[in-house]
Amino acid sequence: MTAPHTPRKAFGRLSLPERNYVAEALRTETVGGVLLLIAAIAALAWANIPALGDSYESVSHFHFGPEALGLDLSVAHWAADGLLAIFFFVAGIELKRELVAGDLKDPKAAALPVVAALCGMAVPALVYTLTTTAGGGSLAGWAVPTATDIAFALAVLAVIGTSLPSALRAFLLTLAVVDDLFAILIIAVFFTDSLNFAALGGAVVGLAVFWLLLRKGVRGWYVYVPLGLVIWALMYNSGVHATIAGVAMGLMLRCHTREGERHSPGQHIEHLVRPLSAGLAVPLFALFSAGVSISGGALADVFTKPETLGVVLGLVVGKTLGIFCGTWLTARFTRASLSDDLEWADVLAVATLAGIGFTVSLLIGELAFEGDAALTDEVKAAVLTGSLVAALMATVLLKVRNAKYRRLTEAEERDEDLSGVPDIYEEDDPAYHLRVAAIYEKKAAEHRRIAEEMESARLAEVPGGAGDEGDGPA
Repeated sequence: MTAPHTPRKAFGRLSLPERNYVAEALRTETVGGVLLLIAAIAALAWANIPALGDSYESVSHFHFGPEALGLDLSVAHWAADGLLAIFFFVAGIELKRELVAGDLKDPKAAALPVVAALCGMAVPALVYTLTTTAGGGSLAGWAVPTATDIAFALAVLAVIGTSLPSALRAFLLTLAVVDDLFAILIIAVFFTDSLNFAALGGAVVGLAVFWLLLRKGVRGWYVYVPLGLVIWALMYNSGVHATIAGVAMGLMLRCHTREGERHSPGQHIEHLVRPLSAGLAVPLFALFSAGVSISGGALADVFTKPETLGVVLGLVVGKTLGIFCGTWLTARFTRASLSDDLEWADVLAVATLAGIGFTVSLLIGELAFEGDAALTDEVKAAVLTGSLVAALMATVLLKVRNAKYRRLTEAEERDEDLSGVPDIYEEDDPAYHLRVAAIYEKKAAEHRRIAEEMESARLAEVPGGAGDEGDGPA
């Protein structure tokens, strides 16, 4: 007889190493997301306070850098092409780790976030295209609402205090990693107008040297940082967006451990660079990209112009429908049942949260409407508006279930035997049950001792003591 088939669980319990990795990554991203929110608010205030608005433009458009190397760039340009290369470098490492050690290693487990991410990019692009076609607008911004900003989404979670279960957080993180990969491909394929083949060839040679040094086991930041800067500069001058250099170098790092290693080189470098990306690079990009003029008329234009309305609907409606339907269809056709602790309403809430598109959406908006400063600013305002609406909708949906999420999170983190490992990962270990039994036996012995002392004290307070009824007065 064959064993009965056990249906695979969608959003089931993570393995302990994966849970620990996700927890560490999301802690950093959450802090970075809060800084991102602060930077975005500061940019809006700086650009819209009358006394400061001119200084924002002056600082953003201030040029510096070696002109002979083709790098005389504005501050805003350095933030978009330079600092975001660090962000995409970390994204490349994350993707590599997912492919060799994470959820994407198993094709069955990878199907869910990959299909959800693809649908979560295709449907927003379709919504934008339909909206702008109906309104007679430009189709150039079709890619703007396709990206999810994981840092901003996690900042929203931090602000509203939602204890999202680790399986849903991991899904959101993996979804964003795959999302970033396809956003990078979109930037490389659709936003490269002309190529300088000499510079591109030099960048490829630099990447080959980078790969060879890694394979030879050469160590030292003083080797890789200068080489990385050269590769970035050559990639920028090639006509391909410079952030591609970052993700290419990230993908080359080894992300599996060898015998005697506690962490792989990729994990070690990601641990060092992620705070720089989340805490400095992305907030500075937001500071010099989110500063758009906001007024009643400008906000009204967001919902009346086909390009801006397409971006808002793409983020709010397209992302939610795409991710939710992609997840449901994948579970339906792979016969994966939803985890017993969750409902489809939880998946809908996460899909809505993924409609927060900020960093990469702003970048693609700048590339899509380059040369049209007015429309670029309007599209940026649409990205901010769509992200805000998605955040508010997700807040409502998540708050409704927050009490249940809190109970699930407490169950995930419970460690009664004080072993440092959550109890749910030790339930099949006899030693765990023996440790818990010893703890409860010790507690029971302490309670018995207290009870005996209380009983002795109570008897001592009885006049004449127990059993001396005959000694009282007649």
